[in-house]
Amino acid sequence: MAKTAFVGAKVFSTDTEEFFDACLVSENGYITYIGNDIPDGCERVYLDGKYLIPGLVDVHTHGIAGHDFNTVNEEDIPKMCHRYASLGTTSVMATLASDTVSHYINSICAINQIRLNDKKGIANILGVHLEGRYLNPDMKGAHAPELLALPNEEEAEQLASTMMPPPMHFSLAPELEGAHGFIKKVCELGATVGIAHTNATYEEAREAIELGARSFTHTFNAMTKLHHRMPGATACSLVSDDAYSEIIPDGQHVHPAMVKLAYKSKPKDKLVLITDSLAATDQPDGEYNVAGSPFYVKDGLARLADGTIAGSTLTMFGALKNIMKFADISLNEAIKYVTVNPASMVKANGVGRLEKCYRADFIVLDNIDNIEIDTVYVGGVEVK
Repeated sequence: MAKTAFVGAKVFSTDTEEFFDACLVSENGYITYIGNDIPDGCERVYLDGKYLIPGLVDVHTHGIAGHDFNTVNEEDIPKMCHRYASLGTTSVMATLASDTVSHYINSICAINQIRLNDKKGIANILGVHLEGRYLNPDMKGAHAPELLALPNEEEAEQLASTMMPPPMHFSLAPELEGAHGFIKKVCELGATVGIAHTNATYEEAREAIELGARSFTHTFNAMTKLHHRMPGATACSLVSDDAYSEIIPDGQHVHPAMVKLAYKSKPKDKLVLITDSLAATDQPDGEYNVAGSPFYVKDGLARLADGTIAGSTLTMFGALKNIMKFADISLNEAIKYVTVNPASMVKANGVGRLEKCYRADFIVLDNIDNIEIDTVYVGGVEVK
């Protein structure tokens, strides 16, 4: 692939949280130069003072554009990845809701066909996130109860071998029988662990962190609530400086004030915005399925027939705009919560920053006051 120089841009630095004037060069899908000069032999794209931010990273998304990762086929996944990219999300962890082991393996094999054959110009699939099936039935949310199971170390090895190479992420309830051995086994296998759909006490959640769990899946949702004498998993998420806290900032799953509370509580490198998006994302209201379970969407809110909130129809760019509004922060500060932090949570290398040797995945913005997507590039290729 020819070298392409993006000239006249203001490039975002994750380390300084500032934009600076620079030329960015992409070659073979990666950034090979950022500086004041324009290297010889480059095709040139003139950006005339526009702003470059890293492509967004969603580590918890079940689907988009009418497709769900649990049931998708190899032909549909590139369509999903194209739509993710066109909306600013350039890297995803394909997230699978609770299912049987055999169905998991089928889905993972289909996902890996795309994941391991990198295509430029569409979002890249970093790895697989299993949000289930090792969840507490009392906190199942939209997950089908008949598909839940106790953590099993042999299953962990079987699934991890299918999900390879990393990153791979497991979400589970740490109070379940067998969870402690499962957490340790998963960490030994090179995967990461999130605490999810749980009735864990504060102490049980904290013990899971000590055993190797790294994050809290959609903090506030489907976990023990805040109480001044029984702080539960939610309080553990907010006060554990050594753990990442996911949050869905759609204003429906979590009130904007609670989003702001999470922002104020967490170290700036440990807050992670996610979408928990469903197949209904970027689609009209109507009836859909997640892992075969029906739900309906009205006014953008997804619910099961009994009224239980399912996942969301949020996009990562929407999440970026919402955290700016809910927490009253600038774009410069907000960018880390949708780029480098989620990438770090699942130990994904080479994405989330605009730096040499990182993927040339970035969003072009006209301005930084009222942000809207101008253009998206994945692997240095414009998303059409």
